[in-house]
Amino acid sequence: MENQNNTMAPNTILIVDDDRDIRQLLAEYLDNNGYATLMANDGVAMWAALEKTSIDLIVLDLNMPGEDGLTLCRNLRAKSSIPVIMLTARSEPLD
Repeated sequence: MENQNNTMAPNTILIVDDDRDIRQLLAEYLDNNGYATLMANDGVAMWAALEKTSIDLIVLDLNMPGEDGLTLCRNLRAKSSIPVIMLTARSEPLD
């Protein structure tokens, strides 16, 4: 993506997590390292952001109430090839 000054626009990362502190921490870190960030607290907000903005990467929490991250990722994959990084606090090998 280029802006009007022919410089590269920052990649846009959508952070989807029900924990506000985690969303803000990740957004601050990514913003400070040259990325543009958007935040969503659930699947509904994620889909709304995807309709409005071109997203380059999604950081998606696995363990959210309602529609969980794995379900959201499966549904997203059926419609899009946007890269997804799964975020989880789970620590079991199966997870």
